Amino acid sequence: MNAVSFSHTSTTKVFSGILTTMRMRNLVIGLLFLTVLSPILLYTDKLSSSFTPSSSKQEDVNAFTLPTDTRHLNVLPQEESSTVIKEPIGIVYTDHINSSSNTILTEKDLQLPDAREHKYARVLSATDDEGHSQTDNIIKQIIQTTNQEEEESQSDNGSDQESQQKTQVQLEQQSAVNSGDDDEKDALLTETNKQADQTAMPDARVRQLRDQLIKARVYLSLPATKNNPHFTRELRMRVKEVQRVLVDATKDSDLPKNAYAKLNAMDQLLEKGKQMQDDCATMVKKLRAMLHSTEEQLRVHKKQTMFLTQLTAKTLPKGLHCLPLRLTTEYYNLNSTEQQFPNQEKLDDPSLHHIALFSDNVLAAAVVVNSTVTNSKHPSKLVFHIVSDRLNYAAMRMWFLVNRPGVATIQVQNIEEFTWLNSSYSPVLKQLGSRSMIDYYFRAARASSDSNLKYRNPKYLSILNHLRFYLPEIFPKLNKVLFLDDDIVVQKDLTGLWSLDLKGNVNGAVETCGENFHRFDRYLNFSNPLISNNFDPRACGWAYGMNIFDLKEWKRQNITDVYHTWQKLNHDRQLWKLGTLPPGLITFWKRTHPLERRWHVLGLGYNPNVSQREIERAAVIHYNGNMKPWLEIGMPKYRSNWAKYVDYDHAYLRECNINP
Repeated sequence: MNAVSFSHTSTTKVFSGILTTMRMRNLVIGLLFLTVLSPILLYTDKLSSSFTPSSSKQEDVNAFTLPTDTRHLNVLPQEESSTVIKEPIGIVYTDHINSSSNTILTEKDLQLPDAREHKYARVLSATDDEGHSQTDNIIKQIIQTTNQEEEESQSDNGSDQESQQKTQVQLEQQSAVNSGDDDEKDALLTETNKQADQTAMPDARVRQLRDQLIKARVYLSLPATKNNPHFTRELRMRVKEVQRVLVDATKDSDLPKNAYAKLNAMDQLLEKGKQMQDDCATMVKKLRAMLHSTEEQLRVHKKQTMFLTQLTAKTLPKGLHCLPLRLTTEYYNLNSTEQQFPNQEKLDDPSLHHIALFSDNVLAAAVVVNSTVTNSKHPSKLVFHIVSDRLNYAAMRMWFLVNRPGVATIQVQNIEEFTWLNSSYSPVLKQLGSRSMIDYYFRAARASSDSNLKYRNPKYLSILNHLRFYLPEIFPKLNKVLFLDDDIVVQKDLTGLWSLDLKGNVNGAVETCGENFHRFDRYLNFSNPLISNNFDPRACGWAYGMNIFDLKEWKRQNITDVYHTWQKLNHDRQLWKLGTLPPGLITFWKRTHPLERRWHVLGLGYNPNVSQREIERAAVIHYNGNMKPWLEIGMPKYRSNWAKYVDYDHAYLRECNINP
């Protein structure tokens, strides 16, 4: 009996459990239907009521059918200036384009071959005022419903939280992107152009950082910024960060890896500062004042740079001061026979190739001789005539006694030996020794007021610089002489110059009229009738440094007297500033035969843009200008062409610490 009773009780409990489970299942299924169907019914009801045609407008429901074009929803209201249906906005943003993208898509871009790639894209066409307002309400309701569903699903299922947050972020990003008006489109285009400029310019980001510093300093000086201490502190901190990033950077590759992050941070802060400013007039005045101050500082710095460059060019490095002292000491320790050069019988042979070099720089003269001999096809025909001043004469002789130029012949003379060259014969020598000339070069008060500082170089006081006008007197038995400056390097064989037909002219030189500042009016004072009545201001100039002179024609045309005549007329420096090129242009006016440009390439002492191809093709390269290759201010890109003819392992150079 007990067993039967127990079995009946168990069966009852089982049926009761099954019944309870079925009730719970029905309840769960009902709740699921309610949860799923109620939002759909609510959405369908509101959508249909919203799309009901208005009696006043008599519009067809089909007019509001969403088009199949792949464009995003524009959830902000459009301009209400017209009741005419507007064209769709011509910018497309898809899910794979984030809010920071700088890409603007045109109508052509909308014609995509595969619509499936943009299946998540949505579009809202602009309508008339009433239709647009209704559509905005629909969108707001949809967003609110979506948010409610997300809150409910978040409480029921925590695993969906992350995907819902991503969806919300995407909606916010799309809303922010689509809320842009024409100004924002222009900003996107400007940013795109900036990136293109950065690609084209190697220092674009460096310039942008410097511009940010200028803008930051302007903001720090404005009242609106000063009244916000928190913003001021943050801006000053950003300024210091940008300054540390820049340091000595001159191009983008010099910047550290975090430079882009610093740039963006400063950009955001400056944008915040821009929104704080309410007085544009004050900012404009401040910028104008800064511009004026910057221009004044630039003018002062240019003047200081010119002065310091000239000072550096006039200053002799320690090594080049040590070298002649060391050589002079060694020279006077030699006996008289050891002080003589061989092959002196060739000095007056007109059939040989004679080269004149007037210099007081031992190392520079050594490079000229070494490069000429190295690149000559007939070095045994070369005869070098070097003239130096009294201080460097012994050093010059000692150097070439120790470093013989191979089979070439060399002569070193002292200018003091030219007894015929005195102030009674040479007007320029008389002028160089006058008190007015010395004051012109050395008085500081005049130096500060003269804009043509480069003409005030004391090297023009040296008669060595004017010795080129007395070649027939120095070499009375020669017919042709090649004149070389000591700041040149010979790269090709020069034999062809001695056989060149100058067509009755005295001077063979390369013209330099490729640029405006190398014409006659750049060197001569055409406001003076003596100049304007005799010369053409647009005539081509030419270059000293490598010139082939026909001494027979020189004597026949009495060129030295022409030079003396014009020097006497310029005693008060009213015709030209001092130097050798202006009187050379006058003396050899219509007596100069133009040479091919390949013979002589200039500018390596001042022009950083001389092409490498021109340099390689040139027979002679000239370091004219202040940036000589033996000075620290010499341009590194050109120094190697000069330095390869210097033996830096030489004992004298090592003793004087002369290094490449």
